[in-house]
Amino acid sequence: MSPVKIDKVLVSIIGRALKAITDEMSLTMEKTTRSPILCEAKDFVTGLYDAKGRMLEQTENLPILSFSLSPVCAHIAEKFAGNIYPGDVFFHNDVFSLGNQNNDVAAFKPIFVDDQLIGWSACKGHMADIGGAVRGGYNPNATEVWQEALRIPAVKVYERGKLRKDVWDLIFANIRLDIVQEDMRAEIGSCTVGERRLLDLIDKYGLERFEAHKEYLFESTRKMMQAEIREIPNGTYRGESTVYFDGKNPGSKYQIRVAITVEDEAITFDYSDTDAQTNGFVNGTYTSSASATVLTFLQMVNPDIPHNHGMVQPLKIVIPEGTLLNASYPAATTFGNHLCPPNADAIIRALAPVIPERVTAGWNQLLCSLSTGHDPRKDDTYVDIFFLGLKGGSGATSDCDGYDHIGMIDASGGVLDQDYEMFEQTTPHLLIKHEYITDSAGAGKFRGGLGVESRYRVGGEGTQIVTFGDGDVEPAFGLNGGQGSTLNFIDLNKPDGSTYRPTSKDLVQNVPAGTLYVQEAGGGGGYGSPKLRPAELVRQEVRNGIISQKAAREIYGVALDADSLELDQDETQRLRS
Repeated sequence: MSPVKIDKVLVSIIGRALKAITDEMSLTMEKTTRSPILCEAKDFVTGLYDAKGRMLEQTENLPILSFSLSPVCAHIAEKFAGNIYPGDVFFHNDVFSLGNQNNDVAAFKPIFVDDQLIGWSACKGHMADIGGAVRGGYNPNATEVWQEALRIPAVKVYERGKLRKDVWDLIFANIRLDIVQEDMRAEIGSCTVGERRLLDLIDKYGLERFEAHKEYLFESTRKMMQAEIREIPNGTYRGESTVYFDGKNPGSKYQIRVAITVEDEAITFDYSDTDAQTNGFVNGTYTSSASATVLTFLQMVNPDIPHNHGMVQPLKIVIPEGTLLNASYPAATTFGNHLCPPNADAIIRALAPVIPERVTAGWNQLLCSLSTGHDPRKDDTYVDIFFLGLKGGSGATSDCDGYDHIGMIDASGGVLDQDYEMFEQTTPHLLIKHEYITDSAGAGKFRGGLGVESRYRVGGEGTQIVTFGDGDVEPAFGLNGGQGSTLNFIDLNKPDGSTYRPTSKDLVQNVPAGTLYVQEAGGGGGYGSPKLRPAELVRQEVRNGIISQKAAREIYGVALDADSLELDQDETQRLRS
């Protein structure tokens, strides 16, 4: 048989078709899930993979999940080789077999043409509960994985199209909330849509032709990434960042250290000098840390590179086991996804001197809270991650302001917040305030994104609030003369007049009804000297409440009339000179 002749136009068509399929899978997931973390915050990823688990395409609603499916897909394909059939469905979350976080549970569906396995559709999302000691899955007191979650190594829940009810019941007997079963059914539905659409595509062009053009797509994508790497000067560049407080030892600090070596068309990220793992839950897994590395680097390259196996081939990531970013069994690792921001900071600091036009200033670190308890209106339990307050602004770049209040976690600008009314429907809390904070953005020629203040009144008795994150010690950093931003904090102002400020890794039980929850999330860092920012733009931002008159004068060197806010050109020139 003669080899298939490659049609470059068809390569592009197939690449775009694969992306359209994963987008449709994502829409299916969004419209059929019930938990707000999925249907509103879109904390999930959908993807297609070939028979070996190599990435064909993905739709990454939450970037930290972006590259967490392919390694597990390859693991399942190898583990169950010879025992995979049409109609099978596998579940997986186990962090010690390439999962990224216990709450992030994936469904995988093999795709067959006749009797030949030709691919997989998969979906992974953050579940509202996953067992363990604390409802919601975040346990700052955990020291081992069993205190965090139910481990689900790869397991079949459907075989040849038939539900394995005993397996299903075993899993969900260990999970508190029925909504998790419903959301996992939505994942299976999303995978089924991917299966149907991929089979339609293969039926249209033929399997042999599809496979040949798939390999060419991988190769062309690899060359695109190599071309981006060639733009970075050869050499080894080092950066580091600090993780504050492990949840166990007050004042504890840990360093993330990365050595980035560029050699022609290849790049290596080596974390061998990163500090050892902690004895608490502030640890990462290899998959969560590698995903953070890839998504950070993708911000520095051509955004049009297709997301498939070829994209990651020129990248090498070394994270030794036993380090903070790749904790050894049976460590607690739920916090691992949230080590993405300091990991990104280390990468940015390493590459900023050689590609200053491609990096951003520092992003606000995550400080998140999860509330759970009893809703007296419904006589039912609830779990809610307070998306409105958990993230502030992103860092500025060499030619653009940062993104104001990016909404979700881990470098995911554009992810939506909760709808205010949905927050009040799904929890017994009453939202009081959610707005930008004046002067929260790091000053610069291009300012950082604004942070936010959020307040709500706690409803329902026996409320438990879990806090997890960072950014209450070190603000987002500025670059090239830009300034840093503001810090994060959460206060619980109780009805008796007392105030409790949780640590960045805390579990606060029996928060009384009527408590005022107050949170500030800082802004992003600025880029370039603030005195280079156009004076008229500073004036407009003072009028809009983004910058105060005091900061305009003292930081940006812009003088305004106290009443009319008209620009004083002479005084501004004097201040800036």
